[in-house]
Formats: sequence, C-alpha cells, structure tokens
Amino acid sequence: MKRLLDLLLAGAGLMALSPFLLLVAVAIVVESGRPVFFRQQRVGRGGATFGLYKFRSMVPDAAAIGPYFTSSDDPRITRIGRFIRRTSIDELPQLLNVILGDMSLVGPRPDVPAQRSLYTEADWAERCSVRPGITGLAQALLRSEATPEQRLALDLRYVREQGLWLDLQVMWWTLGRLSGKGSN
Repeated sequence: MKRLLDLLLAGAGLMALSPFLLLVAVAIVVESGRPVFFRQQRVGRGGATFGLYKFRSMVPDAAAIGPYFTSSDDPRITRIGRFIRRTSIDELPQLLNVILGDMSLVGPRPDVPAQRSLYTEADWAERCSVRPGITGLAQALLRSEATPEQRLALDLRYVREQGLWLDLQVMWWTLGRLSGKGSN
C-alpha cells in the first residue's frame, strides 16, 4: 500500500508541478548555467547506494570546492539556491527517486556514504531497513534544527512505528512546517 501511495502521489506531484519545476530549472540556468540538477550518491534500503536528485543550489562543481555538508553562510550557495533551499524546492526532483523506487515519500532522510561511521552497526542496520524518504519525522518535527542525536532517535522511531497513518501525519506536519505553521 505504501509503494502504491508513493507512486500515485509522486506521479501526480510531478505532473502538477511540472510548469513550476521548469521555471525553477530556467532560473538556475540563467543565474549560474548548467547543470540544473545535482546528483549525489546516497545510501538507501539495505545499505545500497543510489543517485539522489536535487535542483542544484550551489555553484557548479561545488563538491570539489568544499565538504559534503554546508552552513547557512556557505559562499558556494547561489542566490536562487538560497531561496530553493529555504523553501525545500531543491528537494522536489526526489519525486523521480520515489518513482524509480530508490526512495519513499516518508522515511529517514538518506545519508551520504561518509556518514556511515556516525552510527553503531545496529542503528545503521535498523535505519537502512526501510526506503529513505523525502521527508521524515525529524524533518517534520524539527526541520534543520534537529541535533544528530534527535535525528537518529526520530529516524529509528519512524522505522519502529512505520505505517500508513504515520506517513500521512508526517506529510501533514511537513506541509505545516513548509507553510510556516509549525509541526502539529
């Protein structure tokens, strides 16, 4: 049921948002050229890696200039990039990852392989037992204010309590966060 919901909502979202996504792509090209998308290796279900898609929010080849993490004042972030990051528009191409089966709409956010060392074996195995999501409990409840410990606790809570009702709640809370109305 979860996979069917993922496919229906991601497909409908891509179709409904396609004119807007095209405008974002044009804005990126006009400001800083190509490529429009940023593709990064992330860890998915079972520890398998996949290429995660995002709108590019940084200068081309930003990964070669600095670390895998960014700060709010990172000089590699473009003007358009600041806006699409703040509004999470940069995440919308991950709807393609949902359709491809690499991700779900809801689940723990996928880590880069270098983050593997931050977990115990048991926590890593549990966290990777489900498809990663575009949004998850940590994003819905705390957004980017979550500490690594809070994020892990919420990710593991999601894995243990997952279900359709929790997914619908997380999506609702995420929409509330994005609209500025809080988490619940």
